Amino acid sequence: MGRPASVPQAEALALRLAFEKLPHGLCVFDGDDRLLLVNPRYAHIWGLPAALTRPGTPFADIMQATRGQETEASRGQPKPAPGSTGTRRREWQMEDGRSIEITVTHRADGSCVALHQDVTEQRHAQARIAHLAWHDALTGLPNRSRLRDELEALLGRTARGEVLALLLLDLDRFKPVNDTLGHAAGDALLRQVALRLRGCVRETDIVARIGGDEFAIVQWGATQPAAASTLARRVIEALAAPHVVAGHTVHVGVSVGVAIAPFDGQDPEVLQRHADLALFRAKADGRGTLRFFEPGMDAEARHRHDMEADLRRALERGEFELFYQPQVELRDQQVCGLEALLRWNHPRLGRIAPDAFMTLAEETGLIVPIGRWVLMQACRQACTWPADWRVAVNVSAVQFRQGALLRDVTHALLASGLPPQRLEVEVTEASLLVDPDLALDALGALRSQGVRVAMDDFGSGRSSLRLLRRFSFDRLKLDRSFVNDLGRDGAALALIRTVASMGQSLGISTTAEGVETAAQMAAVMQEGCIVGQGWHFSRPLTASAVQDFVQALHPKNT
Repeated sequence: MGRPASVPQAEALALRLAFEKLPHGLCVFDGDDRLLLVNPRYAHIWGLPAALTRPGTPFADIMQATRGQETEASRGQPKPAPGSTGTRRREWQMEDGRSIEITVTHRADGSCVALHQDVTEQRHAQARIAHLAWHDALTGLPNRSRLRDELEALLGRTARGEVLALLLLDLDRFKPVNDTLGHAAGDALLRQVALRLRGCVRETDIVARIGGDEFAIVQWGATQPAAASTLARRVIEALAAPHVVAGHTVHVGVSVGVAIAPFDGQDPEVLQRHADLALFRAKADGRGTLRFFEPGMDAEARHRHDMEADLRRALERGEFELFYQPQVELRDQQVCGLEALLRWNHPRLGRIAPDAFMTLAEETGLIVPIGRWVLMQACRQACTWPADWRVAVNVSAVQFRQGALLRDVTHALLASGLPPQRLEVEVTEASLLVDPDLALDALGALRSQGVRVAMDDFGSGRSSLRLLRRFSFDRLKLDRSFVNDLGRDGAALALIRTVASMGQSLGISTTAEGVETAAQMAAVMQEGCIVGQGWHFSRPLTASAVQDFVQALHPKNT
């Protein structure tokens, strides 16, 4: 049996084993840059033959055998002065794609000890994280943050006379794809859109996805605004072509807003805000269109912002008021109901009709609490009228989408005590077409409670007859343009006759709106309309004026 190793020998053996198994490459050079010591991992990392790992090998020979180069950032680090100590990091990029990090510790005698680590995976991970921070994960396009940085860099060139265009794009009809085919199909569509956008631009242009179905293009080095106009129309045409997603052919479009720097802004935020205002105008003008920013849009946006702020406070301040316009049975000239008409008593602008604020109320969702208030007020005030008079209330597509209509109608009827058959809700064809199934289900539930349902502005769209096949309306209110055109357009009378006859055959009452003269009243009555409404019978009345109106018609009941 051999003698046990001495303590120093055991420590040396352990040290040697650790040196050989160290996961980092380790080397030691003397003050003359000659190799003193090296472990196997060092030779493996650099792919060195045995001849170059022997003690005494010059550092220059080893460097000549390596196939790579020091990174630019690493080369920029200063070397320690001769005779000083210190540690610095260096990094090499190898021809085979690997990244090697070297930590060198210099000693006062000129020798050094260096640890070598293969950091390829770490660098790849860092690159992936950096890419995710600056790019959209779904499409691979630059994201909003990257777009802002790129814009900031490019806008610096405008000081030297260069011009650039920022195009903001918003897809039209994207939401129905998500809702009907699912989010996976929506994502597939967005990827297709990104590919088509790349195909529309030059290599120097920047395409970014800035959120949802919104994209942006930065175009520079071109003659503006002609180049932006040409690009925008190319994009509109490209995206209008059919897309196939999840086995379905879908059609979307795109609206484009453009701002030109430096004329429309010289910093990213201002330029983006102005392009967004142009995009808002493009969507308002019919979608699938292009609009350039104009200075007046800024004033409109400020006005819209102020109106929205005022609208949010209008309910709590009690600024809304209901007027009522009588509806008259044409045969016996008896009042059968009144339509509630909303007015906003604005503290600065005076009394405002719904046309001036209803679109804003719908876009902001404020139509839901406003519509709830209208229903409650109309039902309460109708309770003070003769028992055979109905009250008609207009409702919005937003109330359907948010599931508020059925709840709010039920609450208004219970709280006021108004019998359901005395309430008539009026819906336009446009509001029904946003989500027909949802809307018609809600109307069906109301009708089952006894509430009457009227289609307002009948004949103004192209789907009125299709909707009549799906739902049994109680009343059709003819679009007022038919009555306005009497005496000027011979077809108007024939259309009124056709709608009245169709309503009679379906058991649906027809109302002619906008009756302003005795001649118009006689004409619509002759063609079969049952009810008339308009200034010929009465202008809209305040709630208190309705009471005087009732007293005049029914003096014994007041």
